[in-house]
This record gives sequence, structure tokens and C-alpha cells, in this order.
Amino acid sequence: MAKFQYIVIVGCGRLGSALANQLSKLGNSVVVIDRHQSSFEKLSSEFSGFQMEGDAMELSTLHQAQVKKADCFLAATDNDNVNLTVAQIAKTLFNVPTVMARIFDPARDDVYRQFGIETICPTALSSQAFLQALEGQNRENNS
Repeated sequence: MAKFQYIVIVGCGRLGSALANQLSKLGNSVVVIDRHQSSFEKLSSEFSGFQMEGDAMELSTLHQAQVKKADCFLAATDNDNVNLTVAQIAKTLFNVPTVMARIFDPARDDVYRQFGIETICPTALSSQAFLQALEGQNRENNS
């Protein structure tokens, strides 16, 4: 995996905190933004990055997080609209080279890609995993 100088993660839920913990452990400089201070409790005691309570939809929060210095921006909230908005801002306003966003609605994937934002869709990934598992079961049953 490529090492980034400065990573900003929006959302410190299960996914955001897992990403922050792993990326910090790998030696990356990480800033996590979340609207709720209690969300940071999900970060491990080894997390060596920065925690920032704030609303990433507000430009002042993104400026304070120094998104302009980021070479990687990950939108990992549980809200597709928030993820699209902040990812688009990171890409267009702050010129962050690597921008990725989690989306739940696979139908929105095209919208994100039009903006040059790579997406990870748990719904699509889970669907693929189920289909592969069913395919495996089918092969076992027909053997």
C-alpha cells in the first residue's frame, strides 16, 4: 500500500475509526473529523493522529483540518450526501489527489465517478460476496 504524507478522514464511526487506526499504525499522518466527540472513543490507544470535532460540510472545518495539505481524503460517514459533498469539495476546492468515498446506494456510483471520486460501496461488495458464496454452494451441491 502506498504511504501518504497526510490523510484526512471524515467520519469516525466503525469504518472511519478502523481506517484511522490502521493508517496511523502504518505510520501515516492522519486527521479524523467527526461532529461528535464521543465518536473518537472508537480510536485505539495507539492512534497517533489528530482528532477534530466539527462539521466537515463547513469550509472552516476543512480549512482548520488543513485539507489543502492532504494527499489523501476519505469520506466515511454513514450519509451518502455528506460523503459526496465533502469528497467533491476536497477534490475541486482543495485539489486533493486521492479522494475516496463510501456510498451505500450503488445507483449513486456514476455521480461520484463523474466527479473523479473513487467509491467503495458496501452494498455492492456484500452483494458480490453473497453471489460468490452461492456460486460456491451451487458447485458443492452439484459435485
